[in-house]
Amino acid sequence: MTPRPDPITYDLDALRARLVPETDGAVDQSIPELARADPSLVALSIVTIDGAKNASEDSHVQVSIQSAVKPFLFALALQDTGGEALDRVGIEPTGEAFDAIKLESGTGRPPNPMVNAGALLTASLVDGADAEARSARILGGLSAFAGRDLEMDVDVAENEHLLGDRNHALAHLMRAEGTLAVSADDAVAVYAQACATLVDAHDLALMGATLAAGGRNPVTGVHVVSREVARDVISVMATCGVYDGSGRWMRQVGVPAKSGVSGVIVLSAPGRLGAAVVSPPLDERGTSVRGHIASEVLSTDLDLHSFRAGPA
Repeated sequence: MTPRPDPITYDLDALRARLVPETDGAVDQSIPELARADPSLVALSIVTIDGAKNASEDSHVQVSIQSAVKPFLFALALQDTGGEALDRVGIEPTGEAFDAIKLESGTGRPPNPMVNAGALLTASLVDGADAEARSARILGGLSAFAGRDLEMDVDVAENEHLLGDRNHALAHLMRAEGTLAVSADDAVAVYAQACATLVDAHDLALMGATLAAGGRNPVTGVHVVSREVARDVISVMATCGVYDGSGRWMRQVGVPAKSGVSGVIVLSAPGRLGAAVVSPPLDERGTSVRGHIASEVLSTDLDLHSFRAGPA
C-alpha cells in the first residue's frame, strides 16, 4: 500500500505557482474594502492535528474572514447553548444562494447555519447580555480557534452593517416569525463584526485543524469546543458549506469546507488536518476560483477525499 504523502513537506509554493496564472473570476464588489482586494493574491497553508505547519508565500496577508466565519459561529452557539442551537436552526442544504430570503416552512427557522439567515441567528445565540458582549465573545472564540488574538476591521464591519440590506430583511423576517430573540439591527451588527474579523491563511488552516482535531487547538492545546460540537459543525460544513455548490464540492474535493467572498476557503479533514486558501477572484457562486482548484489538487495529492475507497 502506497503511504500517504506528508502534508508538511508538500510543496505549497509550487502549487501556488501553478495557481497564479489562473485569471478567471472576479473580485467581490459588495463593499468598498472587498472591491479593493488584490486579485493576484494567492496564499495557502496546512496545519495537521498534531500542530505541524506548512505555508506558502503570502500566507500571512490578512483579509476579512467573511462567510468562512459561519462554521465557527455555529460551533460557539452550540457550545454556549449546550446544543440548543440545533433546535433553533435547521441543518439541511437548500440548493439556493447564501442570501436567499427564505426560512423553513412551518418553523420559521433558517434552513442551516451556513447561509446568512442561519449565521445571523447563531451569532445571536452566543453568550452575552447585549450586542457588544456577544461580539466580544465571538472575537474571543475565533481567537481561540486561531491560536492568537485576532482583530476586527472597523471599516469592513460598518459597511457590512450599513450595506447589508438582505441581511436586515432576513433578520426582520426571523423577528416576524418569532425565531430571532434580539432586534434585527442587533443581529446584523454582531454578524457584520464577526465577518470583519481579520485572518490570514495560517489562521484559517489552524481554525480548520482545531475542528479536525475534535475541538482542541493543536498548537495551543486549548479545548475550544467539545468533540461533539466539532463533529456536528464539520458534518454541516460537508453538506452546506459551499451553498448551492456543496454537492459538487463534496464529489470533486470530498473535504468539508467553508468559503467566503473575500476569497477565503477553510477546509477541515477530520483526524487529519486543516487547510486554507486565500485568493479573492470568485466564481458565480461566490467561491474562490483558485481556491477551488487548489482544494481539488490538495485533496488528490494528499489523499484527503472523505469517500475515497480503499485499495482494491
